[in-house]
Amino acid sequence: NECSEFAGWAFPFPGVFLLEEFINPDEESEMVQLMDQDDWKLSQSGRRKQDYGPKVNFKKKKLKAGGFIGLPSFSQEIVQRMKAHSALEDFFPVEQCNLDYLPERGSAIDPHFDDWWLWGQRLVSLNLLSKTVLSMSWDSEDSLQLFATHSQGTCENLDSWNIDHSCPPRLIPYKEVTVDILLPRRSLIVLYGDARYKWKHAIYRKHIEHRRICVTFRELSAEFTLGGKQEKLGKELLEIALTFQGKPV
Repeated sequence: NECSEFAGWAFPFPGVFLLEEFINPDEESEMVQLMDQDDWKLSQSGRRKQDYGPKVNFKKKKLKAGGFIGLPSFSQEIVQRMKAHSALEDFFPVEQCNLDYLPERGSAIDPHFDDWWLWGQRLVSLNLLSKTVLSMSWDSEDSLQLFATHSQGTCENLDSWNIDHSCPPRLIPYKEVTVDILLPRRSLIVLYGDARYKWKHAIYRKHIEHRRICVTFRELSAEFTLGGKQEKLGKELLEIALTFQGKPV
């Protein structure tokens, strides 16, 4: 907050990779048109959803293909395009979830972690139809170290900031901090590392101004990949996913 006593203070926030204009307006329009040809199911907190993925019982840690026949055809080019970026060159999604937000429905999603028994180290989301803000929070009593800066650097690398060494660092509890990440329309965001496993993410009602669709791709965890306890099942599910012949389940 520019009006707060902490304005001009900074801290490194690794684990976020953002690509603007990942798709063009024509591609966005075609994707949304194809989504709207299928049924949307009512979900929580004013959202609607379409799922392309295996049938999962997270509580009992049980998993099967069920009616899953693959990711949708319109995502094949998107997934291929991801691999042009080093952060995603080995990313193989096994699940896609489309979430439809509308201000008239009070759509939002509370701070949460995505499961990590089944889903892997990267969460990849494509933001369609309108801009929004992804809010990150950490419920910790530990203290975060803030540094006074002369100019802004990158979140990944504290050395790139022009730190004012005449000011000693300040401490503030993590639980008092929210990191707001602006998601432009048609942008792609990747959460990994601390941003995936330590900071919860949320979309608040105040940040849904128009219809918004979030397309989230998830990869398998180590348990379901090469050398894992359930490698065989993971391989079978991935082969189904990458046929790109799916319908919402």
